[in-house]
Amino acid sequence: MKYLVMVQGTQADYDGMQGKPTPGSPAWSEAEMQAMFAYMGAINDDLSESGELIDAQGLTEPAKTRLVAQGEDGKAVITDGPYSETKELMAGYWVLDCASLERVTEIAERVTRCPQPADAATRAVVIRPIQDGSGDV
Repeated sequence: MKYLVMVQGTQADYDGMQGKPTPGSPAWSEAEMQAMFAYMGAINDDLSESGELIDAQGLTEPAKTRLVAQGEDGKAVITDGPYSETKELMAGYWVLDCASLERVTEIAERVTRCPQPADAATRAVVIRPIQDGSGDV
């Protein structure tokens, strides 16, 4: 079964990782950033070795987001981010092929233990099954 595993984040989280503290998101040191990269790299290596990893990517900060929607007149309305009404956005993801929901949940629990500064907000990890070509989940 394939799953999308999503890590959530906010613009404040990205600002902290760039060394700019904001309320609820302290500035990350270079050592803290390297610890996070090493931890996530180890997860990716383990998933690759087990054959469960299909894809994994980190996403750029919400400030670089573009929203394209249909306006009332039927024409596209294009807005550059960030969006203050959005509390959290996907910060990164894995597409995994796991034997069970329990297995992918174990992986998500491991992701939640990623090192970060002591005062940083914790973010949930979201698991979504991916429909197969037949529409079945």
